[in-house]
Amino acid sequence: MQDQQNDAYIAIARACLKAINRAADDGRERAEQIQMVYQAIDEAFQEQLEPYQQQLRDYRSILERIANGSLNVQQMRELAEAAVADSTERDQDEPLH
Repeated sequence: MQDQQNDAYIAIARACLKAINRAADDGRERAEQIQMVYQAIDEAFQEQLEPYQQQLRDYRSILERIANGSLNVQQMRELAEAAVADSTERDQDEPLH
């Protein structure tokens, strides 16, 4: 978890530095330069948050499926186990449900 957090901070810092360097080199006004840096920070944060947002969408979908009552106990158990398994690796394009 700590490594993932460090990687996220590094990615955001790199995006910021890239925007700062680009802004400093292109002769734009200071307000535009600041806006470019803010935009880079926002984009980097959004990129880092997307996997967590997808995970939340997956959990919501799983809970909705369980709540609607159409699954049997074994199916509910399998969905719950998949949702909480730390060792379950999945692609970003491969939702749990």
